[in-house]
Formats: sequence, C-alpha cells, structure tokens
Amino acid sequence: MCANIVVAEDDAKQAELVRRYLEHEGHAVTVVEDGRTALETVRHQEPDLVVLDVMMPGADGLDVVRILRAERREVPVLMLTARSTEDDLLLGLDLGADDYMTKPFSPRELTARVRTLLRRNRRGPDQAPATVPASEPEAAPDEEVLTVGALRVDPSRHEVSVAGTPVECTPGEFRILAAMAAEPGRVFTRARLLDELHGFDKYISGRTVDVHVMNLRKKIERAPRRPARLITVFGVGYKLTDPAKNMRHASS
Repeated sequence: MCANIVVAEDDAKQAELVRRYLEHEGHAVTVVEDGRTALETVRHQEPDLVVLDVMMPGADGLDVVRILRAERREVPVLMLTARSTEDDLLLGLDLGADDYMTKPFSPRELTARVRTLLRRNRRGPDQAPATVPASEPEAAPDEEVLTVGALRVDPSRHEVSVAGTPVECTPGEFRILAAMAAEPGRVFTRARLLDELHGFDKYISGRTVDVHVMNLRKKIERAPRRPARLITVFGVGYKLTDPAKNMRHASS
C-alpha cells in the first residue's frame, strides 16, 4: 500500500532516517521541520498519514494533533517522542493521536506501525467494493454490521453510528468498540481490551483503555457522566449494552 505521508521532525538526521525507510516502502514522503508548516502541509496535501514529532518549534506535536482533530481532520497520526512517561503518552492519545513510539525506536518497527495504520484507516482503490454483475445477487449490505440497540458498528467500512447519526472514532476507539459490539453484554477486562490495541507502545498501560472509553462515551452516550451503553463493571472492566433492553429488564 503506497501512501502520501507527511513527516514532521526538526531533527534533520532523524527525519532523513524516517524518510529513507518510508520511501523504501514505496511511500511518497514530505518532510517538514516545525508544527506550523506541518499544519499547512496537511491542509494542502490531505495526506494518508502524518508522522509527528512531539517536540518541535512553532507549534509542538500535541498542538498540531489538537488542531487537526478540532478541524475534524481524521488523518491517522503516529507520534514520536523522547518522553516516556505514561501521562505524556496518554495525553497524546486523548488528543486524538492513533499510535505512539518513543525514541530511540527501530525504523523497521516504525514502518510496521505505518503499515498497520494505513491498513486500518485507508481503503484504497484495490480495496474498493467490487461491482456485482447484474446476473448475480448482491450481497446483503448489512451482513457484517454489528448492532447493539441503536448503536451500529460496520467493521468493513470502519463506520459507527448511533440512531442513524454518524460517529467519528479514532482507530483505537474503533477497535475497542468493534470488539465489544461483537459480544454485547460481555465484560471486557482492561487487559483484554489492550489486546485490541496491540499496535501501541510498550509504555502504554491499562489507563489507555480508560482514556478511550472516556472519549467513546462523549461520542455515543447522551449523558457521558451517566453512561447507559458503555458501562463500568467496577473492579473488572467494561461492557457494552443496549440501554432500551436494560430499561425493559429493570421495569420487569
């Protein structure tokens, strides 16, 4: 899968290393040295992915991802940082980054992370739905859609909606939601949900799941502080339920 990738990194040697490895994979790479230029480049090029250093002049990587998400740009973001504390990593994910790598890192691992993000976030021409010949019956469009009450999760299209209203999710949020929607009512431990986030940095802990759940509640719940769909099972983890079904059971 060849892609248009923007690399924002003010360390010239690091930027050149990343550029060489990504171009070796067949990607078109644009390198910029500061946050403001990164924003302008993303707005102009609309790339398939951004590799974003946290510590940059002009605007740091956290500011860049915050602005991109405020502008409702869903381009996948892989953040690079010399910081290794959990709070820093969680902040980046909370702002909307899709994956994190701490320096120093293996260039081969970086290219593997890039492949994973592109595969999960981009449906290129070779992945477009095939045209069904007129003589053959069309496949049921909702065959693979997962439904939990008014919540619909479509893994093949990477789409989520609640009562018909589209919901935009980051890849991490989507992986968690899809796993839980496949088994509604089941209690998922944080460890089990972390398995769904297998592309994330080794420093990430169970608190990452809590951040994603908090953000998902803002998107799928009417009252995020009083969740009715994505429920905490204290001391264990989380489960996804149908609020209407819960109300019927409570009244019976």
